[in-house]
Amino acid sequence: MTIAHYDDNDPKPENLHEWTERGFTVADARRWIDGGFLLDTAERWRNSGVYTPDHALAWRTAGLTPYTVRPPLRAGMTPRDAVRWHELGYTPADAAERHLAGERPHPRSRWRDLLRRRRRPSTLTEEQAAAMRALLETGIPAATARAYLDAGWQGHDAVPWAVTGIDPAAAAAVYHAIGFTPAEAAGLTEHGHDALDLMRRWWDAGIPRSEVPAWVIAGFTVNDALKARATGATAEQAAVLRALGGQSAPTIPPGAEPPSG
Repeated sequence: MTIAHYDDNDPKPENLHEWTERGFTVADARRWIDGGFLLDTAERWRNSGVYTPDHALAWRTAGLTPYTVRPPLRAGMTPRDAVRWHELGYTPADAAERHLAGERPHPRSRWRDLLRRRRRPSTLTEEQAAAMRALLETGIPAATARAYLDAGWQGHDAVPWAVTGIDPAAAAAVYHAIGFTPAEAAGLTEHGHDALDLMRRWWDAGIPRSEVPAWVIAGFTVNDALKARATGATAEQAAVLRALGGQSAPTIPPGAEPPSG
């Protein structure tokens, strides 16, 4: 955490009650104060779409202000992108337009011009803009937010998935389609599971899509689930284990009688 030090001649930070009257929580106010921000400045950053002091410091270091940061944010740029575009001589607005068009801040060449990607729309739709605001308000980096929009995520549905940091196109979309929750998908990713491989293995085994999350989160492998289903166990029984957070698949599938002898 950055701790601010104020000289006698510097303006002192406002009292916490003044921050809370302007819509900041006490915890957020303390973070902004520790970052060296006065209330009016913090509010300007927040109104421009930058909701944490760490992000505001990064953008300020990159040469942006609350008055110039909106176009880069909407373009999904990072502070590092902004610095690189500035070094190439582009204004924040021009850089944002080029970034949205698919260009990246590298020295231009005729060869790159010939191979330049198809242009994307330079402005967000009203629905995308609302989704972007929702993502940024939760502290999700602008680049991640833009990636989710570009992958086709809509509205507030994108927020809990973007928080996980899972790739929006390859993994999050697959887990979402199968029926996993964001938290479950994050846990699977953390343990090294590949979304497409998981989908292929379970579907190749003939397990209905609607049953897959219950069996997986309950702790069953594909073979365990097939054996359990063959002895009469149901996805509803697996769902009970899923609701409890899962456990290792039992040796004897739920509902089956132990072998005699």
